[in-house]
Amino acid sequence: MSARSEPGLRAPQSRTKRRSATALTGTRHLVRLILRRDRVLLPIWILLLAVLPASYAGTYAELYPTAAERAAYRAGTASNPSIVALLGPVYGDSVGALTVQRAGLLALVVALVSVLTVVRHTRTEEEAGRRELLGATVLGRYAGLTAALLVTYAANVLLGLLTAAGLVAAGQPGAGSLLFGAGVALTGIAFASVGGLAAQLTESAGGARGIGLGVLGLAFLLRLGGDAGGSGGTGGSAEWLSWLSPLGWAARGRAFADERWWVLLLPVLFSVAVALVAYPVSVRRDLGAGVFPPRLGPASAGRGLTGPFGLAWRLHRGQLLGWTVGFGLLGLVLGGAADAAGDAVQGNQQVAEILARLGGTSALAEAYLGGTLSLTALAAAGYGIQAALRARAEETAGRAEPLLATRVSRTRWLAAHLLFALLGPALVLAVAGLATGLAYGLSVGDVGRELPRMLGAGLAQVPAVWVLAGLAALLVGWLPRFSGAAWAVLAGCLLLGQLGAVLKLSQWALDVSPFTHTPQVLGDTWTATPLAALTMIAAALLALALRTFRSRDIPTL
Repeated sequence: MSARSEPGLRAPQSRTKRRSATALTGTRHLVRLILRRDRVLLPIWILLLAVLPASYAGTYAELYPTAAERAAYRAGTASNPSIVALLGPVYGDSVGALTVQRAGLLALVVALVSVLTVVRHTRTEEEAGRRELLGATVLGRYAGLTAALLVTYAANVLLGLLTAAGLVAAGQPGAGSLLFGAGVALTGIAFASVGGLAAQLTESAGGARGIGLGVLGLAFLLRLGGDAGGSGGTGGSAEWLSWLSPLGWAARGRAFADERWWVLLLPVLFSVAVALVAYPVSVRRDLGAGVFPPRLGPASAGRGLTGPFGLAWRLHRGQLLGWTVGFGLLGLVLGGAADAAGDAVQGNQQVAEILARLGGTSALAEAYLGGTLSLTALAAAGYGIQAALRARAEETAGRAEPLLATRVSRTRWLAAHLLFALLGPALVLAVAGLATGLAYGLSVGDVGRELPRMLGAGLAQVPAVWVLAGLAALLVGWLPRFSGAAWAVLAGCLLLGQLGAVLKLSQWALDVSPFTHTPQVLGDTWTATPLAALTMIAAALLALALRTFRSRDIPTL
């Protein structure tokens, strides 16, 4: 009797059925898994970023209703290399063209989110061991990378469509709106491919993020140098540098001016080329390994790693250095552009009054500096949240439980990470203030006066940043599964700060954000009471975080 007909024995699968599995098998299920895991985070960043250009268009239409006022504004911004370097060139004096320049940093943010999203769902999954478990099932080798890219690509396409729809709803021409939305979406897609390739090169998620952010930083520097030397949109000797940067291609489409649709081919070709490199690399390496072998450490730990604070320094020092350098460069650019802020709005009293309210002083340059430092504080809050959530990352990776099984107490271990969540943002804001004061002082010829003033303005933002860092720490200690909600709180603060006045929200709604209570120390009079109150709130949140962390379970792997 053959095995096929013998009772209790299953016939072997046919050759055709065994071959039905492909390198993409399981992609659909992984896409559903990613969408489920990011069901809160994805809609937040898509909607938040999509609504910003429309709000800018509405503001410009209200503040510059005549062509003469818009032309004067364009002349003021285009003639200042610092403003052009920060935001990009301006190719026209219509409301849409001014909006494109004002949203110049949108492409940078979209690229950053795209890189981090792809790395999170590829290399981070491998490092945590979940990819190996899934690989034991019927799962193609390309499925993980493809699923992460598909979700990120689709999110960027949706962002581009919503951005275009918002601009059309704000009264802007459809062709320019669609071109701008497509440029933003394709920028995100290009850097999603960069994130996919970076995830194949190292065996750690931190290394992959470092490579991706390094490419992003290089692209930003190329765009910055090309735009600063490109005469603000009229062409220049250094403009060719911007053509080398994927971050500069969206602006080169010239939405709402002499539209260049062919420029969209550049990010498409770039994305395809990078993806064609990433896929072969992903199958030629071992699961969990990278193309670049890890650097072997010393045989024994140094004296600095004998305690939790030394270990925390080892884990946080790379991020601290990167954020510090980045804030220093940002401060130099912002300070260099401040002296021209008044020229950009010369003759428009309404704009002057709004900027004065934003900065808390009648001097337009100081109002500009006060407003930009407030936005810088939101970025510093992102660093504080990231540093606080590093403790949760160590916990979920299984590295916290062995340490806590020794004489290291829970309080000391968590406090070591929270130290960087507090001192790190204070340091980067101090560096940003000093760099801003140096650049602005050199432009007005009074460094001795401006340096301490800008340092104080930067440090005044620290207590509000500490509140968000304390909230992230409390979530880690009390509700660790929902610790990622700290990013949603930061997004809400950004939304209130950018759109609260435009949407005419009531004051109680604006007061929800701790940044609303930060005094504008560049003004004539201010009080330290809000700073003390915010510091006390942050201290209470941190105390609760340490207390709740001592009493909850630590997961084991």
